[in-house]
Amino acid sequence: MIDFQPWILEIPILALLAVTAVAVARIRDLWAAVMFTGIYSFLGASWMLILDAPDVAFTEAAVGAGISTVLLLGTLALTGKKEKPSTTSPLMPLVVVTVTGAALIYGTLDMPSFGDPNAPVHQYPNPGFVEKSLHDMHGLPNVVTSVLAGYRGYDTLGETAVIFTAGIAVLLILRPNKTDDFPSQTNSKSIPKPKPNVSSKRRKGGRK
Repeated sequence: MIDFQPWILEIPILALLAVTAVAVARIRDLWAAVMFTGIYSFLGASWMLILDAPDVAFTEAAVGAGISTVLLLGTLALTGKKEKPSTTSPLMPLVVVTVTGAALIYGTLDMPSFGDPNAPVHQYPNPGFVEKSLHDMHGLPNVVTSVLAGYRGYDTLGETAVIFTAGIAVLLILRPNKTDDFPSQTNSKSIPKPKPNVSSKRRKGGRK
């Protein structure tokens, strides 16, 4: 039996994530940018699934590629599909992003290796979750997934309900106002009245 190495899929997915991120930043067609953000979310969900975190992968696919894409497309329907040319210099945003990225990379230099049993995340929680997770969840190797989807599944269900409610609320805000198609009572007062027929006035005057 061939031993599967996760890095065989992790490295290509990470490379595609980087390429997709650059494409989203460079493209000017907003509809295409929205589609690329959906692709980015699906790639991120695939990468998380390889890391044995199906709960996070499911959330990323549902929220990142599903609800967010629908909301962005609804926003484009009310605004436009083309990005207006920027009048400001991109130097300051580039500096902020570079400094932030460097700080994040610096913060990960002392992280333990993947799957290290001596990592703080495996030491400080209740040992019962770590010891019984493999048995209780029928061989699922990821302890975080076991806690989120199993031991505290009702809490995760509540968080999903909150996200779903927020998405519905945004959809209701973005929906078009149907009352705009009909003149309101206030607008009807401003409608000019038709002018009387001049010939009828002359006829009345002649009769007098």
